[in-house]
Amino acid sequence: MDIAIVGAGLGGLALARVLHVNGIDAVVYERESSREARGQGGMLDIHSGQQALREAGLIDRFFEIARGEGQDMRLLEPDGTLLLQEDTPDDAPMLRPEVDRADLRDLLLDSLPEGTVRWGHAFASASDGVLHFANGTTATYDLLVGADGAQSRVRSLLTDARPVHIGQNIVEVGIPDIDHTHPDLAAMVGRGNYWVFGKGISLAAQRNGDGRVRIGLSFYNTGEDWFTTTEIPFDDPAAARARLIDLLPGWDPGITALIEACDDTVIPRAITTLPTGLTWPPKPDVTLVGDAAHLMPPVGEGANMALLDGAVLGLALASHPEDFPSAVAEYEREMYERTGTAARMSAKMQELLMSPDASRRLLEFFQPN
Repeated sequence: MDIAIVGAGLGGLALARVLHVNGIDAVVYERESSREARGQGGMLDIHSGQQALREAGLIDRFFEIARGEGQDMRLLEPDGTLLLQEDTPDDAPMLRPEVDRADLRDLLLDSLPEGTVRWGHAFASASDGVLHFANGTTATYDLLVGADGAQSRVRSLLTDARPVHIGQNIVEVGIPDIDHTHPDLAAMVGRGNYWVFGKGISLAAQRNGDGRVRIGLSFYNTGEDWFTTTEIPFDDPAAARARLIDLLPGWDPGITALIEACDDTVIPRAITTLPTGLTWPPKPDVTLVGDAAHLMPPVGEGANMALLDGAVLGLALASHPEDFPSAVAEYEREMYERTGTAARMSAKMQELLMSPDASRRLLEFFQPN
């Protein structure tokens, strides 16, 4: 029987890999023209998702590309006060290592037989067991799995739910090759995560495996039109950096120097989520994994849940190779419970981050005693 996976993100690729390990073929249809078509974002904190990589037979190779030192953390207030510094010993267990999203995706892609991923196939519609793509081609399926992310088109086959804005807008910037271009800032940021929390604003700087520091400036309790009303000139990177610094009055110059040092990549991101605990009426030949099923606040659970979705569904299909409806039902029961718990935890963390005293509350979270 034909298994069609729409989307070559972490969830879809994990599913394809676990199926392959268990002797089941699948085809992944991806709208991008190639794996290099666009950047894949920054670092991921992989913890519970390690179980999925074990089921995929990739855990040893994962540890080869993961960065244990990425678990380091520094937490500050805007005036430069250091509230917390945690440095990871070299022999510490890899409980929550950081890994470059692109490296993890490449690991999964390289583990699949040639031709498993069909690039340049943007999903258009599906009905009566036939997929239609924007390039005019078609394909048949017995099971369709939507792994096509936050703006999933497959999702509409199961539910009318759509992502909604949660009052957070992020501007992403970055410093390339920071150890050589700005060694003083490299020492300040450290090897892992560098967080600064003020009232309604946070700065998160994160080491990437390629030497780039990726910086996200989050503005909380802001509306969907915030990027327009705040008048950040995204078409003029130098002016955009200056405007961002203007939005950080009273912040220590050593911290705002991170913004001054950034290159010309300035990206606005409006943060949306799906309803917590989303479910849908069962449909035996269609299901969802990853952000298509349970888009959460960006607090470290999304990638892990996507990997687990792929593994759990893959194992269910391997257990019921001639009975896709039973496999889908088994997967969805487990997925609803697991991701519902993760979504509720993520919502609580998001509420903490959006609070006026986020830095102190985070300190209590990390040091409860």
